[in-house]
Amino acid sequence: MSETTTAAEVAAPHRYTAALAADIEARWQDFWEEKGTYEAPNPKGDLAGDAELVARPKKFIMDMFPYPSGAGLHVGHPLGFIATDVYARHQRMTGHNVLHTLGFDAFGLPAEQYAVQTGTHPRVSTEANIVNMRRQLRRLGLGHDQRRSVETIDPAYYKWTQWIFLQIFNSWYDPEADAARPIDTLVAQFEAGTRQTPDGRSWSELSDVERANVLGEYRLAYASDAPVNWCPGLGTVLANEEVTADGRSERGNYPVFKAKLRQWNMRITAYADRLLRDLDALDWPDAIKLQQRNWIGRSEGARVDFPVGDEKITVFTTRQDTLFGATYMVLAPEHPLIAGAEDGDGTGSLVPDAWPEGTHEVWTGGHATPAEAVAAYRKQAASKSDVERQAEAKDKTGVFTGVHATNPVSGEQVPVFIADYVLMGYGTGAIMAVPAHDTRDFAFARAFELPMRCVVEPTDGRGTDPATWDDAFASYDAKIVNSSGSDISLDGLGVTAAKAKITEWLAARGIGEGTVNYRLRDWLFSRQRYWGEPFPIVYDEAGVAHALPESMLPLELPEVEDYSPRTFDADDADTQPETPLSRNEDWVNVTLDLGDGPKRYRRETNTMPNWAGSCWYELRYLDPTNADKLVDPDVEQYWMGPREGQPHGGVDLYVGGAEHAVLHLLYARFWSKVLYDLGHVSSAEPFHKLYNQGMIQAYVYRDSRGIAVPAAEVEEHDGGVFYYEGGKVSRLLGKMGKSLKNAVTPDEICAEYGADTLRLYEMAMGPLDVSRPWDTRAVVGQYRLLQRLWRNVVDEATGEVTVVDTEPDNATLRALHKAIDGVAQDMANLRFNTAIAKVTELNNHLTKAGGPVSRTVAEQLVLLIAPLAPHIAEELWRRLGHTGSVVHADFPVADPAYVVDETVTCVVQIKGKVKARLEVAPSISDADLEAAALAEPAVVAALNGAGIRKVIVRAPKLVNIVPA
Repeated sequence: MSETTTAAEVAAPHRYTAALAADIEARWQDFWEEKGTYEAPNPKGDLAGDAELVARPKKFIMDMFPYPSGAGLHVGHPLGFIATDVYARHQRMTGHNVLHTLGFDAFGLPAEQYAVQTGTHPRVSTEANIVNMRRQLRRLGLGHDQRRSVETIDPAYYKWTQWIFLQIFNSWYDPEADAARPIDTLVAQFEAGTRQTPDGRSWSELSDVERANVLGEYRLAYASDAPVNWCPGLGTVLANEEVTADGRSERGNYPVFKAKLRQWNMRITAYADRLLRDLDALDWPDAIKLQQRNWIGRSEGARVDFPVGDEKITVFTTRQDTLFGATYMVLAPEHPLIAGAEDGDGTGSLVPDAWPEGTHEVWTGGHATPAEAVAAYRKQAASKSDVERQAEAKDKTGVFTGVHATNPVSGEQVPVFIADYVLMGYGTGAIMAVPAHDTRDFAFARAFELPMRCVVEPTDGRGTDPATWDDAFASYDAKIVNSSGSDISLDGLGVTAAKAKITEWLAARGIGEGTVNYRLRDWLFSRQRYWGEPFPIVYDEAGVAHALPESMLPLELPEVEDYSPRTFDADDADTQPETPLSRNEDWVNVTLDLGDGPKRYRRETNTMPNWAGSCWYELRYLDPTNADKLVDPDVEQYWMGPREGQPHGGVDLYVGGAEHAVLHLLYARFWSKVLYDLGHVSSAEPFHKLYNQGMIQAYVYRDSRGIAVPAAEVEEHDGGVFYYEGGKVSRLLGKMGKSLKNAVTPDEICAEYGADTLRLYEMAMGPLDVSRPWDTRAVVGQYRLLQRLWRNVVDEATGEVTVVDTEPDNATLRALHKAIDGVAQDMANLRFNTAIAKVTELNNHLTKAGGPVSRTVAEQLVLLIAPLAPHIAEELWRRLGHTGSVVHADFPVADPAYVVDETVTCVVQIKGKVKARLEVAPSISDADLEAAALAEPAVVAALNGAGIRKVIVRAPKLVNIVPA
């Protein structure tokens, strides 16, 4: 027999066992599905319903989109799903119309890789995975409105993903309106002459290609030739966030190189200020807000021009006050002023044919000419990710370009280097180096024997000669020194005053200006893969991109013979993407009538990234059957519109992992703001409240080779030593997963104990936002709680309800109402572990009291546990004589008279030592408590006639007496 099916249970046929739990859970899951118990009505449309329920306060509760993995769920996956379900159930019981559903973010690389390996179409394997995951989730008793569930691979869904892309493509960001506007309004300005074209010609004089290129500089979705992260081993381009700090692909661990390719991008940078500003009103963890602020990276400074012959190098700096200390410059290896150096003749660049006389040997990298040095270094830098290039700990590398620039304030000639720690994607791709006051510049200057000048007076006593320093002096709280020129002096000024003065001086001479810069880059939106949303874009014979009309959406994925992008030798940087869609020529080359007659076009053969479908899914949950609109405005306003405390609107509670702090959340916020600006939604933010659940961890056991072994087969010997098949293994707490051979599935726990026990255990393990280790042996504790609960209502021998219609005693009423008060507060604040502790305490009180339980107490106990263990609660609620579902029953309300303790224990001390304990009323005054303490016989005896110098009273719990 298993641990949960003992001989005693066989003798008690109506005991709560795993078998009985399975029967109860299956029956109630069928009931909920048949009755549509969790269906939330919309105010109008196909999903309109009970007007009385619609009139209640609404709650829109969401989990982060799960990916339907072929491995299915392990017990770590449902942690957040169970938590939102418990919260949603409590909200229903407290009078809310609750929308809670779950869909699937089903495009993704794993299904495509599986298709490459097996020939199985990604849709077939993905849909099979979804069926399995739905089965697992249903078994947990999650109260989802299944009518609203969506899958991103459904053409009826990605029709609207494509539609949103076209809204973004056909928009531009108007700085005057501080909002997106239709691209037609920009065209109208060009046509009217109120906005000048780049070269000053009239709009009518431009060709179609020239007009497309001009508009491409404004569109919020645009194609451009830009440096990208090219991964030959995967055959695709990766976003910065998909590249590790080691310069390798997050998936597959392949080398990643910098390459210039034509790719689609989203102009998210246009929204940088609003993305920052609107964070303030969101109820998000401070750590997530900080990560977003750091990723956006707003900094105020100045742009400064350094002349180089007839050209100029423009830098962005936040420390323009240190211009006199700039002793060299550094360009990013990709900077356009040195592009072409690899041709050997410096074509299109400033790189000279030969090294200037007197060039330091350490500056040349051992190369005969500047062009050779620059070309070699550019190739080396292309193999590194941006993260790797900016790592503080790495050795500084670079080469001299052979060029000198002029410091605009001192007039000095300063050498210009290229180095990989400067990125083309930040600022201008060039920096003025002030090595005395910047850590990275200091390290570079020491490595290349470059001069340093102190221009910010150190406050730590190190003196003003950088040659004697061990590191840079970087401080805002200091005076400027050694910073005087022919018509400008900053000496003696503080940093803030110096920055203002030099910025004004630069602007007056037309060689600089104050400006704001952002770390945020535009979002690379192309992938060279099959299993993603096709772009609703075609190109004419001149290469101009045209949007498909809405009537042609969805543009569905075609069939292809080979699903894999062409991959290359992982180390071959000199390669180009070849997409799977490009192999279906009948799909790629088409004749279409886009309003001006049939013409030949070529389809875009990249697909959208896997982030696309999750950027807007909250909106489709609202109105999933609407074939005419993204979402009905009234429905969106009802569920997500702005209201008191939520000035930007959004989902009421969004639960998911902190690992999505930047990517998904930032992208979704961007799409919401574009849709808001264009008038499609009333909510400028997608998620008002964000909560990050912790992770369920598990021990990973590894043998001497470092290979994971099955955790279930490891034996623990005395002294905490672990063995597998006779060999010693190591143990380390980490992630749970199939590859680590430590995964425990929900199916296993449900079979052994029941879903309600699993739900209780996961919620009881600790605070929801803290990671915690899984321990299968501890699950039985929550199983025993449910057995005791069952036993307090049902006779295990007969199956009859044992409750009585008598009033409970005063002690039980106090225990009950304290539990109600505490559980209600805990539920509202997602403190489910302490809520379970309070339910357990009440249940234990009833068990210890003995005898039949009062019906009123039993019913309220069932209601208390209903959000946490819904199946057993439904069963007991029905057995107690109720015909309606417990799901929509009212949550108990505490009587304040019973919540306050009748008495509390007061400690009486003399000279700090406890001499007596008094039972007193919680409301007792200081004077009455002092009198009672001094009259207590034990206190009188302890004082033994001594006088009293002082009595310290802290009613109602402490009296401290100080004898004379």
